[in-house]
Amino acid sequence: MPAKPDHDALRQEMLAFIKQQPAAFGVYFADINAGVSFGIDENKPFPAASTVKLPVVLYLNTLAAGGKIDWRERIPYQPATDFQDGCGILRHHAREGDVYSLRTLATLAITLSDNIAYRMLLRRLGRERVAHFMRSLGGRVVFPRGQNVTTAADMGAYLWGLLRFTARHGRLGERLLDDLANTIYHVGLPGELPERTLVAHKEGEITGVANDVGVVFGERPFILSVLTRGWTETAPGFKAIARLARLAWDALI
Repeated sequence: MPAKPDHDALRQEMLAFIKQQPAAFGVYFADINAGVSFGIDENKPFPAASTVKLPVVLYLNTLAAGGKIDWRERIPYQPATDFQDGCGILRHHAREGDVYSLRTLATLAITLSDNIAYRMLLRRLGRERVAHFMRSLGGRVVFPRGQNVTTAADMGAYLWGLLRFTARHGRLGERLLDDLANTIYHVGLPGELPERTLVAHKEGEITGVANDVGVVFGERPFILSVLTRGWTETAPGFKAIARLARLAWDALI
């Protein structure tokens, strides 16, 4: 029988590593099978960056599961409200009046972290309705004063919501997990894990900010939400996130 993980020792190991870093961290960890969780500044607000796309697309999936939206519904692109530079391909290809299905927008928002796809979804769904959904999952810091801010604990709550959704709605949930596991960004949580480890996650990056939140599957699956800020370059931030994920992986073996 495998040894029982020492969650207190893991927290101390993570904390010691974080203290060596030049940036601020918020961490939420949960051992799914054991039902044990802990945090490190998990209630401290951080810029969410693109991690916010996870609860938005989860809300869309929840509506689809309840028959309240049709994946084939097509949304017209409105540059005045939808354009945002940065990640994604729609900024290069979308023209005013072009239409995209909800399914296409959801896939682009997760797999390519497409900012325009996200903004189109948020416009269609309504920010207040999205915020209500996030709070229903346990989110406490939800678009404060309209800002895209969150906490590691809140992101952990959304990941628990993702797992519950997957348990209830097998095919829809598996499709969402597949998108999250096959994004083009894999330098955070999966960075130091064994090859072919299934990691359903959403990274986020803006100036000085490196975030990654997700579920690492294996014999002992776990949730890990890591938000950081204060980097002069974000690459070391994602490397630090990868190290924390590896510490968790090793502790649960």
